[in-house]
Amino acid sequence: MSPAPLDRFARPIGSLRLSVTDRCNMRCGYCMPEPEYVWLPRESILTFEELTRLATVFGGLGARKVRITGGEPLLRAELPELVRRLAALETVDDLAMTTNGLLLAQHADALRGAGLHRLTISLDTLQAERARAFARVDRHADVLEGIAAAAAAGFTGTKLNCVVIRGYNDDELEALVEYAASVQCEMRFIEYMDVGGATRWSMADVVSQTEILDRLAKAFGGVRPAGGRGAAPAERFRLGNGVTVGVIASTTQPFCEDCDRSRIAADGTWFTCLYAADGVDLCTPLRAGASDEELAYLLTERWVRRTDRGAEQRRDQPDRGALHQIGSLRADPRREMHTRGG
Repeated sequence: MSPAPLDRFARPIGSLRLSVTDRCNMRCGYCMPEPEYVWLPRESILTFEELTRLATVFGGLGARKVRITGGEPLLRAELPELVRRLAALETVDDLAMTTNGLLLAQHADALRGAGLHRLTISLDTLQAERARAFARVDRHADVLEGIAAAAAAGFTGTKLNCVVIRGYNDDELEALVEYAASVQCEMRFIEYMDVGGATRWSMADVVSQTEILDRLAKAFGGVRPAGGRGAAPAERFRLGNGVTVGVIASTTQPFCEDCDRSRIAADGTWFTCLYAADGVDLCTPLRAGASDEELAYLLTERWVRRTDRGAEQRRDQPDRGALHQIGSLRADPRREMHTRGG
């Protein structure tokens, strides 16, 4: 086997995020705040066979961690079958999925039985009224039911993701930590990012990692680094009460130097950075009959030229505002976060 390719900053391809749909059944304000969206053509969406093949090729180049994303991945029919295919690959050491949890209670057992290793579930608030106003879905109880169903199905190490936005949910940090601990999950707080459909993003709405940790230290009697981050996006901390939490500080303290992630949109467009202006079309060569060797060569040639440091460049930009406005997103829906897969 040839050595895994490194980009120009000596970063390997270590993690692959596979989006299986650009559709979502929530309309969260930090991702899909608009009333209407342009969707990817149905015929462009990769099949399970195509997704599995790409995961195989990426795995041969070093991407042994695979995360299924969306949109909301559980909107994709027969998703446990894809999980079964991916879990059977020798190149996949860690298979995870990110979900908003609305449909999880219906599918948790099947996903676990198919071989899914881990889950990350979005939980931005514990207040049903807030969830209704912010995500335009009156199903907050279904998310909590999904979290319980994941535990009942045998999932462990489940993480709960919360995007912290000033004036929306920043007064719930302590309650979210306590809830996560009560259901044996790890809480992860994410700084509000100016990517994709965050057309109403403002730096004034960002609650920084520093502020989050200060709040938690006061509430729980201190905070200290827990270590073990590696190339993962979250930095982990141990609170004074013994609970561990994670913080993803992409906005104020980017971790570009350690980023080993690739993202494949549901139509086969490959993005080497969440902030990338353009992606690489993998669907066309895939459907034109390219061999695994030819696909691996295409990926390698692009990766070794990779210089992406998108979050750092955004951090250093004066008068920083939203990355995209509505017109830009309508012109190319591949710029949407729900299309690229966070």
